[in-house]
Amino acid sequence: MRGLSSDEQAAVEHAAAEPMLEQVRSWASLNSGSRNLAGLADLAEILADAFSALPGALVLADATPVEAIDATGASRMVEHGRNLHLRVRPEAPVQLLLTGHMDTVFGADHPFQQIAWREAGVLGGPGVADMKGGLAVMLAALKAVEASPAAAALGYEVVVNSDEEVGSPGSAALISAAARGKRAAFTYEPSALPDGTLAGARPGSGNFSILIEGRSAHAGRNPEDGRNAIVAASDLALRIWQLRGPGLSVNPARIDGGGPNNVVPDRAILRVNMRPASSADQARAEAGLGEAMTSVRSERDVGISLHGSFARPPKPMDAAAERLFGLVRDCGASLGQPIGWRATGGVCDGNNIAACGVPVVDTMGVRGGAIHSDSEYLIVESLAERAQLSALSLIRFVEGECR
Repeated sequence: MRGLSSDEQAAVEHAAAEPMLEQVRSWASLNSGSRNLAGLADLAEILADAFSALPGALVLADATPVEAIDATGASRMVEHGRNLHLRVRPEAPVQLLLTGHMDTVFGADHPFQQIAWREAGVLGGPGVADMKGGLAVMLAALKAVEASPAAAALGYEVVVNSDEEVGSPGSAALISAAARGKRAAFTYEPSALPDGTLAGARPGSGNFSILIEGRSAHAGRNPEDGRNAIVAASDLALRIWQLRGPGLSVNPARIDGGGPNNVVPDRAILRVNMRPASSADQARAEAGLGEAMTSVRSERDVGISLHGSFARPPKPMDAAAERLFGLVRDCGASLGQPIGWRATGGVCDGNNIAACGVPVVDTMGVRGGAIHSDSEYLIVESLAERAQLSALSLIRFVEGECR
């Protein structure tokens, strides 16, 4: 370690000494799939107890009600778990936001439920990297900073949400409110690559359910009286698919609907994901989507209604983000950790934070890999590395802002 002050040295040593591995093993042993409300409720209480070691006001906040379209085309409300929200020193001159998520992609009935050593220093298990390891790193870093002189000038909010893996529909408002007025933010997704590379620019992401309502008829006696919703949905899928190109990926993912072979189907739901690289690409996608729906509605004589949005706006690398990434890189150099970054195709809550005008580094979590699969793993030595990196980055950010 090069160029650390005595206070910085004490903080990074404190961060590395926290019991992060024990926490990860405990937290990852509890299933917290995004739809497992019981498991999420249990984990939220455990995390609240762990984060109560920090000062400030901690609550478990209810999720915002969320509407969804089911496979029959009916609207229904979907519940999400509570979200941990901590506020510390809101009167301090430097205000930051730290976020993470407690949910995983592995449901209560998923076969991947156990943690196990893959090899020396490599722990496998559901959520060990994405992102129960990141939560342990965040907590360790904050505890280290709280024990340092920098704490007096630092105020922060922590949001650990329960629905990030499904797009944060029930927690987006909480995150936006917490981002308001913050100088910068750190999010604890795992690194973009196992070597610790950070995710830089990210595209946006929009998930849409498009309800097509046709007219039923007998497929043999009077098919011409029908308006085939499956055909209209397929036509619409092809038109939306043709919008893809540089700056915009398009994935028509599923069509729900239909029935007996002798009935012209009168209802279908087309599910589509679109990922624009920039706000201009998003505007182009929105316009193209509208034009495709208008054309199919007219030519197929069907009703069409759109549900969904670009819940994850694009996250470009602007000057403020470059400066924050530069700070993290320099802190890494002081710790002997080479830090770089690269654009990535994934999305996360960092997209939403950046859309609030707050620079964010959103891959401050552990090194690992194979996330969202039953081969997910955590490189255990990265727990201490990344906790030290976060603690030093927080301290130096405060020092820089207070000069």
